[in-house]
Amino acid sequence: MDFGTHWQVYVTMPFIAALIGYVTKRVAIEMMFRPLEFVGIKPFLGWQGVLPANAERMAATATEMLTTNLVDPKEIFARLDPAQVAKEIEQPLLRVVEDVTREVMETYQPRLWEVLPNGAQQLLLKRVQAEAPKAITKIMREIADHIEDVLDLKHMVVTNLVRDKALLNRLIRDISRPEMRFIARSGIWFGFVLGCVQLVVWTLTRSPIVLPLFGLGIGWFTDWLALKMIFLPREPRRFFGLYTWQGIFQKRRHQVAADYGDMIAREIITIPNLLEAVLRGPKSDRLFAMITREVQKTIDAQASVVKPFVAIAVGTKKFQEMKRTAAAKAAERVPETIRYAEDYAVNALDVRNTIVDRMRRLSALEFEQLLRPAFRQDEWKLIAVGAVIGGLVGELQVLALLG
Repeated sequence: MDFGTHWQVYVTMPFIAALIGYVTKRVAIEMMFRPLEFVGIKPFLGWQGVLPANAERMAATATEMLTTNLVDPKEIFARLDPAQVAKEIEQPLLRVVEDVTREVMETYQPRLWEVLPNGAQQLLLKRVQAEAPKAITKIMREIADHIEDVLDLKHMVVTNLVRDKALLNRLIRDISRPEMRFIARSGIWFGFVLGCVQLVVWTLTRSPIVLPLFGLGIGWFTDWLALKMIFLPREPRRFFGLYTWQGIFQKRRHQVAADYGDMIAREIITIPNLLEAVLRGPKSDRLFAMITREVQKTIDAQASVVKPFVAIAVGTKKFQEMKRTAAAKAAERVPETIRYAEDYAVNALDVRNTIVDRMRRLSALEFEQLLRPAFRQDEWKLIAVGAVIGGLVGELQVLALLG
């Protein structure tokens, strides 16, 4: 077991240690995100990526940060100009008015609309169409003033992230890509240095236990140290009077803010997602009640022009039912029509720049919470896996020396 006989193994010790450091980091990183679903025999024999396995907790944590420190729905929606929204959707809205009017008339009295004097038809359509943008303006103003009554932003964000685990992975992985690269590359340097120490200890002791222990230690210590160096220290700090270090994530605050704001605005707090949340979320019934109430007022105010013709043909009771049906149908179509204002809404809400600005004003500790929860609860598992891999490689080195 002397150096002359096994010099190749001695020389490779630091390099193998560097490889252990790198491989254990890459494994730990991939285990954070993959696989998306549990692979193996539940509940213990198998694995699911740390983030996907804790999707609901992670989504709730990210949402808490988002809604507490970065986005105030009331403030955001106050930026919408109700009159401008009405203008943006004017043409599709006019078509909705005509379609709903004809549909209701043809449902209750198929031939009545055709026998109505053309002047009465046009008068009704023009009056309702003229009032429709005003009704939309009122609806949008009421929604903006009471957005918390119709939109549960936390529920929307959590639902989207839990439903799409790949999106949750991207949210964390994309903003932390440089940190992940640092973790992997740091393993090479940390491992090499510890491998040199391992070489000296082995040369002095020749104990078979040294290599597995060092392998285990390299896997554990380099994983632990790399994770700490991502976040700490929170402010630049000088060490040994030689060099200054600040947690990489903290150092990249401005770029992280830009990347995070881009992704949230592009994939999470989007107009389609917001519409989906208000139309089908837990508070959607309040939205439809709000819209129906306003549409009903408009129809009541304008229906008098045809009441002499329609009430005689279908009866007063039926006429009232027609108005309620018209209000309900119009209320159903209004949210869909609002989609035509999407381009305007994206620019007006300005979600991306709002998030970027607020993130850059967070304290160092608050900023750390953006990414730290992704590691904290289960980081011991990742470190343990690194230690086991390092220990196994160390055991192989012993076999090579003894062989």
